[in-house]
Amino acid sequence: MAMNDSKFFLWKSKETQQKEQGIYAKWAFPYGQKQRARLEGLIRALYPKESLSSMLFSFLTCKELYEGFIKRSATSEEAIEALINKTKRHMHLIKKKDLTTFAALVLADANIDQSCEYPSVDEIRAKAQELESLRPDKKKRLVK
Repeated sequence: MAMNDSKFFLWKSKETQQKEQGIYAKWAFPYGQKQRARLEGLIRALYPKESLSSMLFSFLTCKELYEGFIKRSATSEEAIEALINKTKRHMHLIKKKDLTTFAALVLADANIDQSCEYPSVDEIRAKAQELESLRPDKKKRLVK
């Protein structure tokens, strides 16, 4: 076994690992494979030249951060604003230029039901553009 093998240092049984993966999958895609497939289709359409797995990882990171922010916020708008403006620690995982698009995807994901009807790609892009207004104005920050 090579030292670079990621399973070398896992101390969990195979059953425990499978159980944890199932719990995570249920959190990430509560409506199952249909939801995952539709979300992946949106991500592919939004980022046709990027790796699906890296973009899905960025989305799931944003989703997890949003859920943390929403627990401490009064509204989903405050949580999205926090996601857009307070994710500096995670910028190695999420490109700054993509953050509002992922925020729009997170909002869309939070508002679906078992029908898994997501907004169109154009609607996601429009929402992302709208969310750009939540970014702080750099000029104002320099004056203070």
